[in-house]
Order: sequence, then C-alpha cells, then structure tokens
Amino acid sequence: MNNKLSTRDFSMVISLLIIWAIFTILSPTFVSSRNLSMLMIEFSIIAILALGMFLVILPGHIDLSVGSGVGLFGGIASVLVFQYSWAAPLAMFVSLILAIITWWLMGMLVVKQKIPAFIITLGGLLIFKGSFWLVIQNSTIPVVKGGNVNLYSLLTTYYLPAYVSYTLCLLVIGGVAYRKIVSRNQRKQYGFTVENVEVSFMKVFVTAQAILLFVLVSNEYRGVPLPIVILATLATLVYILTQHTKFGRYLYAVGSNEKAAFISGIPVEKLVIMSFATMGAIVALTGFMQTAYAGSSTTTIGNLMELDAIAACVIGGTSLKGGRGNVMGVLFGALIMVSLLNGMTLLAISPEIKFIARGTVLTLAVWMDVRLAND
Repeated sequence: MNNKLSTRDFSMVISLLIIWAIFTILSPTFVSSRNLSMLMIEFSIIAILALGMFLVILPGHIDLSVGSGVGLFGGIASVLVFQYSWAAPLAMFVSLILAIITWWLMGMLVVKQKIPAFIITLGGLLIFKGSFWLVIQNSTIPVVKGGNVNLYSLLTTYYLPAYVSYTLCLLVIGGVAYRKIVSRNQRKQYGFTVENVEVSFMKVFVTAQAILLFVLVSNEYRGVPLPIVILATLATLVYILTQHTKFGRYLYAVGSNEKAAFISGIPVEKLVIMSFATMGAIVALTGFMQTAYAGSSTTTIGNLMELDAIAACVIGGTSLKGGRGNVMGVLFGALIMVSLLNGMTLLAISPEIKFIARGTVLTLAVWMDVRLAND
C-alpha cells in the first residue's frame, strides 16, 4: 500500500511519453483531437476491465475468463434489446445481475472447493465463449432496434457538452487540491513527514494542467467522451475501496500472506468471493461498453481482453502474487497498452505483428514483476 513514487512510476511515464513521441512522428494524426478522443474511449474500456482484474489479483488470484465474459454479457443485453424488444436499462440490469451471480459462484468454487482460480476461470473462458456464440447464434446483433438511440448505444457515443466538461474539470481540480490539503493535514496531525509546500503545489498544478489540456483537446472534436467519466467514477471508487476501507486493507493483507491474514481474523473466503463478485459487475459494464463501441455484438467481442487487462495491471506495478499495486499504476498500464494498439492501428500494422507486440509487452511486464519481487 505504499504510495511513494518509485523508479517504476517514473519509468511508466517515460515509456508512455516515448511511445507517444514515436507514433506522433510516424503518424501525425496520432495526436489529432479525433484520434485522441477515440483513444480515450478505448483506454476507458480496457482500464475499467483492468480495475476489476486488479481487485482479483490483489488477494493473489487471477481471472482468465473476463474476455469471454465481456462478449457474453454484452451479447445477452444486445439480444434482449434487439430480438425481444426489452428496454435497454432493463436488459443491461438483468445482464449485470447474471454476471455478478456467475462470478460469485466462481469465487465460491475457488474458496470452498479449493480449486485454483486459474483452472476455474480457464474453464469459464471456454464455457462463456461457447455460451456467447450460442446466445448470438454466431450472428451480428445490433445494440439498438430500428435505428433508435438508447442508453446502451449512448455509452460510447455520447459526448459531454463543453460547459459540462469545463464544470466537471473545475470540480475535479478542486477535488484534487482539497484531497492534497486534507492528506497533508492528516499526516501532520499524526506526526508523519510531509512534502514541501512547493512540491505539493507543483503536483496539483501539473495535474490541473493535464486535466484542462485533455478537456480542451476533447472539445475540439465533440467533447469529453462519456466513457472517461465512467472510468473516472469507477477509478475513484476503487481507489477509495482499496486505500480507505477495511476491505481494501484486507485485500492487501491476504495477497501479502494469506495464512497470516486468516490467523489475524480476516474473513479471507468472504473477501475473495466479494472480489470475484465485483469483478462480475465490472465485466458486465465492460461488455456493455465494448459492444456499444463496436455497434453490435459479434463473435469477436472480448477477444484477448483478459490478457490486456492482466498486462495493464502488471505494467502498472501490480504483483501477480498479490499484495502490491495501486489504481494509478493500473491506469498508466492500461494507457500504455492502448496507446501501443492504437498507434499500430494507425500505422496499418498487420494483426500478426500486433499479436507479437502484445505478447512481448505482457512477457516483459511479467519479467519486471518477477525481478522486482526478487529484489
């Protein structure tokens, strides 16, 4: 739960800047307002799924079924809307509940039957993939019926008006500044060392500049995409959950030493089940967004998304053994992965090379995780 900046934190920022610089040189459209808007939508989808993966990895588990789950539960909602004429909110709610129950059951199998999460979720990957294809009958199912706009389709097509964007921008900047002041006062109150006022100011100032720049660039296209707002809300909730609640502290404790956590009275089984159930809700949300972004549910929705989510976590400093990681690292990891994919798409790089690049990034991330664990 260490929040101090490390060499790895700086290396992520530097790596991201290098990636952006290279793609900007090779394809100037990479930094166009339109492409950055699309990149932010793609980033939001992957980052949301990665945050759910983070909650599962933190106590020392893994989930290989999330990509297939994204397709399945997005597909269920699409079928209910398009083929059975259900209202989009109701269809999405039913799919959400089914996903939560499904992942709750997988969590039960992991803790009650002592079956490794790797095996359970690997089986889930195959079951969900087959079920997904059966649900959509290997066809293409739109997210709307008769061309009518609904809540489902708006998830990735709605952009905030400029005045709303700037209002939210000011509120977020104010919240960041307020949180920094409160954190400093709390550390002083308990006798902990605090950073210089100048350093704190610069952190808030740089953050504010980045947020304002993002809003300005977004408004040059259509505005701030709704997925970014959804991601920001979820990231804030996960941050509060992991850093300021018993549940979060217990997740770190279980991931660091499960036996010691159990002896200390931490309800390990309940904790793991809850983390899997939360993962289920996030899988459903990602499924809705990914399907809405594609415009329809097809057999390719969700392919390899579990690997992107795992890679985002590991790149961001989350240990595959559990007990280490933070929300900001996961977000940076997801942004690095999405930037690579987006840049390669702009350069019309073949799918074969994309697969090699994703695999290489994942391998390097795991290697770095192992090296840090052994240091």
